[in-house]
This record gives sequence, C-alpha cells and structure tokens, in this order.
Amino acid sequence: MRRVYFDNNATTPVLPGVLEAMQPYFGEHYGNASSIHHHGQETRAAVERARESVAALLGCLPSEIVFTSGGTEADNLAIFGTVQRAVARALPVARSNDHVITSTIEHHAVLNACRHLEQEGWEVTYLPVDCRGVIDPNEVKRALKPNTKLISIMLANNETGVLQPVTEIGKIAAEADVCFHTDAVQAVGKVPVRVDELGCDLLTISAHKLHGPQGIGALYVRKGTQLEAQMHGGRHERSRRAGTENVPGIVGLGKAAEIAREALERGDYDLTELRERLERELLKMEAVTVNAGGSGRVPNTTSLCFNGIDGEALVIALDLKGLAVSTGAACSSGAIEPSHVLLAMGLTPERARASIRFSLGKQNTSEDVEFAIRLVRETVGRLRELSPVWDNAPGSLESHAATKLVARS
Repeated sequence: MRRVYFDNNATTPVLPGVLEAMQPYFGEHYGNASSIHHHGQETRAAVERARESVAALLGCLPSEIVFTSGGTEADNLAIFGTVQRAVARALPVARSNDHVITSTIEHHAVLNACRHLEQEGWEVTYLPVDCRGVIDPNEVKRALKPNTKLISIMLANNETGVLQPVTEIGKIAAEADVCFHTDAVQAVGKVPVRVDELGCDLLTISAHKLHGPQGIGALYVRKGTQLEAQMHGGRHERSRRAGTENVPGIVGLGKAAEIAREALERGDYDLTELRERLERELLKMEAVTVNAGGSGRVPNTTSLCFNGIDGEALVIALDLKGLAVSTGAACSSGAIEPSHVLLAMGLTPERARASIRFSLGKQNTSEDVEFAIRLVRETVGRLRELSPVWDNAPGSLESHAATKLVARS
C-alpha cells in the first residue's frame, strides 16, 4: 500500500544528511563532551560546531544557544527560569501577585507551565485571538502591569500555521522592559527567523520539527537575560542546563539547522504552492472551509473543516487508506475535548471536531498532494453518507447546522 505522510507538524522524517552526520557519534566518536582528553574534546568540537549552525540559522551568537531535550523543556526553562530569577532578584522583598502574559492558543508546553504558575500564586493573562487566529498587539500592551515579568507568545501556531505579530509584540515588551519569549518550534526552518528582527529575549526550537532527530531542542537566550537553571548538576551549557550532552542529537540538530538555513537562503523550501493546490481542490467539495485561511501562515500548514463529519473518524479512515493526517496537536491525541486553538478562534465545538490538519514536509511531492486529494474526496463522501447529521443535499453551512439541531431534538 502506498503511504503518504502529511503530519509533519507532529514530527518530520530525519533527512538522510542529518542521519549521516549523526552516525559517527553513536559509534567511534563516543567521548563525553565534558572530558578533557582526546575523545572528549573530539565530541566537544562537534557540539560547538552544531551550536554555531543553530546560531547561524537564528542570527545570534553561539554562546546564546542552550541545548535541551526538546521544545517542551526549552519552553519550561524559558518560563520557569525567567520567573524564578525574577523572584530571586526581588528577595528579601515579598512578591505579590506577579504577572505573566500569554495567549489562549499556545502549545500545551506553555499553557500548562502557565497554569502551574497560577497554582503557585502568579497571575496569568491569557490573551484572546480573533476569528483569523491572530493576537492583537494592542491587547498585549493593555495587559501589561507594573509587575509583569514575562510575555510568552508563539511565533507560528502548530494547528493552523498562523503567524503571530511577534515583531510588534517584541517592541512592546522592550519598551516596557519585560522579558519576551516566543515558541518558534513550528516556524524555524519553514520561514526566516532572526532573533534581532523579532526582538525576543528567549526563543524555543525543536529538531524534530525541521527534519532533525526527536529528543533534542534548543533555547535561544539573549546575552544578558537572567535565567534560573531548572536542572541541577554539572556546569553544562554554561550552568544553564545540567546533564551530559546528547551529542548525536545535538549534531543532528546542527545539521538540520544548516540544511534549513541553506534551503531558506536559496528559496527552495517553499511548500506554499503544494498547500494551495491541496486547499484549492478540497474547497471545491461541499461545505469545506479553511480555518484561518486569510491569515499569514507558515507555508506547509492548513487546517480544514469538513462539515458534517467527525474529524477523528476521518483521520482513522484516511490512515487505513494510506494517508497520515491529524486533528491537531500530537500531544493532544485521544483528547475528548475539541481543539482549544479552534475554539479560541470562535469555531463551534462541532466544527472544531470536524477539522483536520494537513502539514507538509520536505519529502512531499505534487504526486502526494494528488493522492491526498483523491483519498479525502472519496473518504469524506463516504463518511457523510453514513452520517446521521448530513442530509446529503447541496446547501450552506447554516442548513447543515440546522440539520444537526433537528437530529438532536
């Protein structure tokens, strides 16, 4: 059976060049990068070369890159490291209701970290988005308080691909002298990302979202930004993240960053044309809409609502025929609740549950898109025939919504 993978926002396949670069560090180059003998210095050199590659991709100093176990750890280090250092600097003066700003559409690595802060007595403001999935920078400015310690707003949403006005938010944060973090996991490698242009103090990336290995990521920490370590042990990563370095993973991230930078500079990794072909053909079907289609998005991602069906059922049916897609974030698979991102945009629970994410990668071709179009048309048609809330007749979304109400009465 032919299989096509359109779930690259969950994870990407490791590129052959990345795997080749990693291989020696599973075998002959096995030294501990903290050891001073030849074997250790050999792997230390590889770690520092990778750090330089990641820094070149982001336009920062190599010393500003901290390697982590992935995007979640980097997000947690950014959030808890910032607020804990802020508390430490305030002591012995007792803090009172210190404040953090984030949004309702963040990845759970940020949302759940902020919810934990609330349990610890911090005040958190969750900014809304409009129907296009975009945060209004003026809302950030209005949310600022004298005791605001951190703003954390993602660069690209993992479900819709919508790009947020991070540069404007960075300027607001700088004017207010508030630390600014952006989760750029879904943007780095897909669009140019330069930390000075964004104006961020902290930025998260993850290797397996840009065709590198799983289990490795990095946090950009602007020089001078105060950060409290969250793992305690040795003085690794300039005392910002203790633990023996994952040398094969770091090398893989470095190579993936190098390949991504070269591709972006050449302009040969723009999947917009393939995504638009997919959208254009699927929108010819009845009662299909693009969630946040009018917003600026990363070029590989689209979220489509297929009215009258269950998204989980569609994902399973497509997988049985050889097409891998998802209903949203991989970390939320199996969740009963509809997407928090789509609900925040104003979609009804029914439409949120009827939405599917297609996310393309470097390996995908026009033939893959044609394969997907054919399977989706066939499968959606079959599921709608079986659906008790689909009347199988032409009409607007409103008529189908009315059918649902009748079916439930």
